[in-house]
Amino acid sequence: MKFKDIEKLVKILENSLVAEIEMTDLLGRKIKISKLTNNTNPPSLSVTTAPVVQETKIEKEKPAESMENLVVIKSPIVGTFYVSSAPDTPPYVKVGDIVKPGQVVCIVEAMKLMNEIESDVAGKIVKILAKNEDPIEYNQELFLVEPL
Repeated sequence: MKFKDIEKLVKILENSLVAEIEMTDLLGRKIKISKLTNNTNPPSLSVTTAPVVQETKIEKEKPAESMENLVVIKSPIVGTFYVSSAPDTPPYVKVGDIVKPGQVVCIVEAMKLMNEIESDVAGKIVKILAKNEDPIEYNQELFLVEPL
């Protein structure tokens, strides 16, 4: 698909009530264009030629005793959430793992750039709020961490 065709799809999406368009061409290339809930930002765009990371089962955890003291790790950008750097590598973190400040907890892909998201706090991962390959928005909550 040519860039001009993608621009036309973005304009169609902007001027319609539809929130998302997803297409696959004959070569198996996928394009997905989504509107954000905040109308001041442009639509997000994700183009892939093959799955980058396979679905990873996310463990269920016991409910935290107190949700008040939990720290939230949020996405600083719009993109696609990945739990690991490649399909054959383990996830950066799992529920119950201990993290330290600056430790990578996931990747958010935006415009073919892989952005490592780091923990701001030392603590235990209590809950993973996004699923592998989920489209995510700016400031979306990704992890709940119990500070240590």
